[in-house]
Amino acid sequence: MRLLIVGTLKGQLTTATKIAMENGATVTHAEDHDQAMRVLRGGKGADLLLVDVALDIRDLVMRLEAEHIHAPIVACGITNDARAAVAAIHAGAKEYIPLPPEPELIAAVLAAVANDSRELVYRDDAMARVIKLAQQIAGSDASVMITGESGTGKEVLARYVHTRSSRAKRPFISINCAAIPEHLLESELFGHEKGAFTGAVARRIGKFEEATGGTLLLDEISEMDVRLQSKLLRAIQERVIDRVGGTKPVAVDIRIIATSNRNLAEAVREGTFREDLLFRLNVVNLKIPPLRERPADILELAQHFVKKYAEANGVPLRPISAEARRVLSANRWQGNVRELENTMHRAVLMAQGDEIGPDAIITPDGDRLDLAKTAPAVAHATMAAEQVTRALVGRTVADVERDLILETLKHCLGNRTHAANILGISIRTLRNKLNEYADGGIPIPPAGTPGEYPRMPVMGA
Repeated sequence: MRLLIVGTLKGQLTTATKIAMENGATVTHAEDHDQAMRVLRGGKGADLLLVDVALDIRDLVMRLEAEHIHAPIVACGITNDARAAVAAIHAGAKEYIPLPPEPELIAAVLAAVANDSRELVYRDDAMARVIKLAQQIAGSDASVMITGESGTGKEVLARYVHTRSSRAKRPFISINCAAIPEHLLESELFGHEKGAFTGAVARRIGKFEEATGGTLLLDEISEMDVRLQSKLLRAIQERVIDRVGGTKPVAVDIRIIATSNRNLAEAVREGTFREDLLFRLNVVNLKIPPLRERPADILELAQHFVKKYAEANGVPLRPISAEARRVLSANRWQGNVRELENTMHRAVLMAQGDEIGPDAIITPDGDRLDLAKTAPAVAHATMAAEQVTRALVGRTVADVERDLILETLKHCLGNRTHAANILGISIRTLRNKLNEYADGGIPIPPAGTPGEYPRMPVMGA
């Protein structure tokens, strides 16, 4: 973890510095906002800013936002001034700590930032296989592609790989390619020189340089513009980057982990993702199954979130009742672990009595999860799919194939070429099938029947 202390608090925060360094963190000091911004622009980065409450915290928050620098702020003061604490929180600080600090309090803050609720909790065999593969490749420098639906825990797994690598004590830098506008993403990744574009008031080190020696996570890389992908490919292949507006390449030493919730092979076919970049990134693929395909993880994670949010909200730790466990296990969890976490957070707050019952397992709208109404369109599609499935049961593949071919031919008004294109077979194969059906006495739609297509007007008629 990287700690940046801002203000004239160095003497008061020796305890915080000592505890942070004992836990493998690096500590940097800055006298004021300007120096803090120079530190952050210079590539040292910070996972937590400890800021003197006497400074203008709102101004610092605005500066960080303007330059897309994301780091939580904890305000500190030498007096236990409630008014100053409230003002700091309103200005954007996450917490206020009176000085001199209690060692346990500093340790708790540092641990919260370091862990950031990214514990890896699993029990299902499907997830265990993914974790085993992650452990096997963690020690290498091979690029890793982590795929899976939204909310399955791709970033959590990326951090897990990093912490078990030889780069574990070096930075883990994450950038969400979908959250940053296209025209700013290049600068965020590769940095820029002063005056490179309007608003570039100073040199800014990008994520590649900030992650040197460690790991760079390219989250949702499928959303990156294809034009920027070519520059990314060069950076990965040659381990050098060019800052925007720069005149010479800069060497970097990083491991790349990328995530995507889309099918990148399909994106390659659509022309929205470079095939050579996919090959370069996809040395190892860690595919996280959706939560509905790892049922043993549902209750394990539910219990984990109950404990977490009971402690966070200061409420009693209640067990999950048998009926509530049944409701949880039966749900489809389209939002995966993220949806389950939110559901259990609500359950902890809503539960009454000695257990968390099914009445506390509710949707964001307040409906019981097991009684929530299915959207009409979804229900209709589900019913139609079930009817089609039932209609196919008990029939042979040959029968189903014959009906599909004949129905498609009827749809095409007997046009053999058009029907073959729709079916994905050659015209020769289609004719052989039709001859086979005709020999068996099955009527075949005639080809080229007059009037089967509307006549086009003749020019000049």
